[in-house]
Amino acid sequence: MACISSSTSISSFSALPASRSRSAAVFSSSSRPRQRIHCTLGGTVAEPKTTEPLLLTAVRGEDVERPPVWLMRQAGRYMKSYQIICEKYPSFRERSENVDLVVEISLQPWNVFKPDGVILFSDILTPLSGMNIPFDIVKGKGPIIFNPIQTASDVDQVREFIPEASVPYVGEALNILRKEVDTKAAVLGFVGAPFTLASYVVEGGSSKNFTKIKRLAFSQPKVLHALLDKFATSMAKYVKYQADNGAQVVQIFDSWATELSPEDFEEFSLPYLRRIVDSVKQTHPNLPLILYASGSGGLLERLALTGVDVVSLDWTVDMAEGRRRLGADVAVQGNVDPGVLFGSKEFITNRIHGTVRKAGKGKHILNLGHGIKVGTPEENVAHFFEVAKAIRY
Repeated sequence: MACISSSTSISSFSALPASRSRSAAVFSSSSRPRQRIHCTLGGTVAEPKTTEPLLLTAVRGEDVERPPVWLMRQAGRYMKSYQIICEKYPSFRERSENVDLVVEISLQPWNVFKPDGVILFSDILTPLSGMNIPFDIVKGKGPIIFNPIQTASDVDQVREFIPEASVPYVGEALNILRKEVDTKAAVLGFVGAPFTLASYVVEGGSSKNFTKIKRLAFSQPKVLHALLDKFATSMAKYVKYQADNGAQVVQIFDSWATELSPEDFEEFSLPYLRRIVDSVKQTHPNLPLILYASGSGGLLERLALTGVDVVSLDWTVDMAEGRRRLGADVAVQGNVDPGVLFGSKEFITNRIHGTVRKAGKGKHILNLGHGIKVGTPEENVAHFFEVAKAIRY
């Protein structure tokens, strides 16, 4: 491999997919002087040997040669190997609560694509049973909460979550995953944010209009705050439990927070996200926390106020604008439209390069702006990873 380094001021990014030219990328961002590095390889891109996962180094803002890459829902229904498991084990809860199955499914994309992050196969609702909130996830219907919470007495019945007692399989699976991938990738855990969890248990499942949670918020705010308080305490414990059992990064999903106005977000979501982050940082100061909220363009600055290390952007936010609005201290993740993976390989390549160019050098985790869609061609996912891992700053 031959590399030429020079200091110059440029604002362009160019790369050809490794499958076509076998040449790595040239990258720079902004108009300020940067080192320009062009590496030409005669074969495949050689990944450097490291003592820690690339993803962790990038989040800290240290020099990396390319952005780390993983994909939300990278383990799941688009993979033929996962479909085969589903035929044998049709219950989602069985698949996500059996240690052997969790490990096998979590490693399926790792074995094929070698992403820089391996995320636990689970669900944000997994803790609910341990909080005395019976639920199921039914194929074709999604989550079903058997006894939706409506009153203060309902909230009183919600127990504080004790992970080691309620979900020991999560800890076991994370420990195994950590050993399996070693330092070649970061192991990611995840939890649901208090408002999003509250939305599910109040609405009784998924919702389009969120009328029940908003009725509770605006007519009985004390009841909702009591519920959010329990979720905040429990999810802080869950994050720590995952970290203690091998998770090197934890992502917080606040999928439904963007159904709130900025004013209501500041009352019903932001304080509880802060509580989780503050609690975790007291005991695990070096654990990177990622926050994802779909459709978050109107709340970006407020998301940064939570204190998380990384804000994951969905595809409706321009990456360059998102980076500018969040500021230099916050790392970003994302944000290619999942629908892009239905396009041609050339189209996928161009969108990847555009996203990386807009994100700039460093503190960027390349990802989708949402989870992989059902029906996405596996060969296109493979191409996404191939192109992403060939990029060089």
